Amino acid sequence: MGRRPARCYRYCKNKPFIKSRYCRGVPDSKIRIYDVGAKRTPVLDFPCVVHLVSDEREQLSSEALEAARIAANKTLVKHCGKDGFHLRIRAHPFHVLRINKMLSCAGADRLQTGMRHAYGKPQGLTARVRIGQVLMSVRSTDPKRDAMVDALRRAKMKFPGRQKVVLSRKWGFTKYNRDEFERLYAEGRLKKDGTYVQVIRDHGPLGY
Repeated sequence: MGRRPARCYRYCKNKPFIKSRYCRGVPDSKIRIYDVGAKRTPVLDFPCVVHLVSDEREQLSSEALEAARIAANKTLVKHCGKDGFHLRIRAHPFHVLRINKMLSCAGADRLQTGMRHAYGKPQGLTARVRIGQVLMSVRSTDPKRDAMVDALRRAKMKFPGRQKVVLSRKWGFTKYNRDEFERLYAEGRLKKDGTYVQVIRDHGPLGY
């Protein structure tokens, strides 16, 4: 028996149900890699950021997230080169889906219980997303903005419901707007920290 279509599990109807010591035998998520491309590139090299934002409260299966990652990665590698971008998947599938298996073979009526003991067995994983939640983010250089938008547009086709592709005002994956980032960097108040930055405050421990 194959997977049920994702339309059966599209809406957030039940309480969150995660893998635990009580809920065992959960299959692994289809998406295993959340950072693709040049993920170690310093924060100064990739200032331009584009987000894919959910416009619906729904559930996105781990299969859909993996399909979207592959579609976006393929387009970005083609137009930016494999070291010319950093793609991050920001929705994580933790919610366990259940299925009450029904037999459809000959003689099944003797074995089946119908809706008796109907609590299902774990079948797969899904991410519960809300309106305005960022699903995927890409950072790269400014000339590659159109390729980034196109990659997220193609990834959008793998999801049910509505999503928006949004150009960010921030510098890379930091929380600072580009003009504020450039001002703080010129003042020497930013300390590079991988894909992020730390701001050196005016107060704090002596000796800094």
